[in-house]
Amino acid sequence: MKLNPRIKRLSAPLLVMMVLPSAISDDGITVDKRGFTLFRPTPEHLMREMSTDRPDKTESPYTVDAGHFQFETDLVSFSRDNDNSSGLETRVDSWAVVPLNFKVGLCNRVDLQTVIEPYQHTRSHQKATGAKIHESGFGDITSRLKVNLWGNDGGPTSLAVMPFLKFPTHQNPIGNHHLDGGVIFPFAVELPAGFGLGLMTEFDFTQASDGTGDAMEFINTITVSRDIFGKLGGYVEVFTCKSSERNAEWVGTLDFGFTYGLTKDIQLDAGVNIGLTDAADDINPFIGLSYRF
Repeated sequence: MKLNPRIKRLSAPLLVMMVLPSAISDDGITVDKRGFTLFRPTPEHLMREMSTDRPDKTESPYTVDAGHFQFETDLVSFSRDNDNSSGLETRVDSWAVVPLNFKVGLCNRVDLQTVIEPYQHTRSHQKATGAKIHESGFGDITSRLKVNLWGNDGGPTSLAVMPFLKFPTHQNPIGNHHLDGGVIFPFAVELPAGFGLGLMTEFDFTQASDGTGDAMEFINTITVSRDIFGKLGGYVEVFTCKSSERNAEWVGTLDFGFTYGLTKDIQLDAGVNIGLTDAADDINPFIGLSYRF
């Protein structure tokens, strides 16, 4: 999550901005942005600085401005995991090609997102027997609605709620053939010295991995970010996930990466996620791009 920059604090306008969806125009006047919609786009001079849900796993509470579009994608993402849970060492390599999150601003506080996984490829290699299994195909499609509750256009904190549904559009044997859903609560806080703090709690309702019934996954993240110099920023993040399935192992990763703003509407990023527990992938490097129009 790329946090919005610190906004100049003015006593009375700040109180207004924390209650109403408003912004300060070029002439210093507070402008109510509630009238802007998908069909009446926010003027460019009133748009927020671009905020993305990538490259970290912590989602951003800030929405895309009304009537504008944004896509965020991994140009390439690779993960490797050495699994010994079956008693036989198995190496699993996975590639994701251009997974895309396409967003559209419906109004000043709400955007609609469609997450598409065009192509996934997984190769499993059992070292003792030499057996190799290749699986590839189109992945699932997820629809998400982000509703900002406060802080979208200013203030020291911001909170949003994001319900979502995952549709089983995958090709066999990718995916779990099950309609899943959940809700995400992203929260952002401005810290001293130019640092930003992102917190996220997520509840996923899905099918148990053995197909015997439903399960819930409880996800928490914390990320600290800061501009390093110029248009280069960086972040460090801790991710945890625990499933309600019996004997399910705790998943934990340490993530870090960088962002670089080519323009106000184009951002490049790169990072790596490192597994802290046996259930997590050992390593997951990636390179990504975000673009707003």
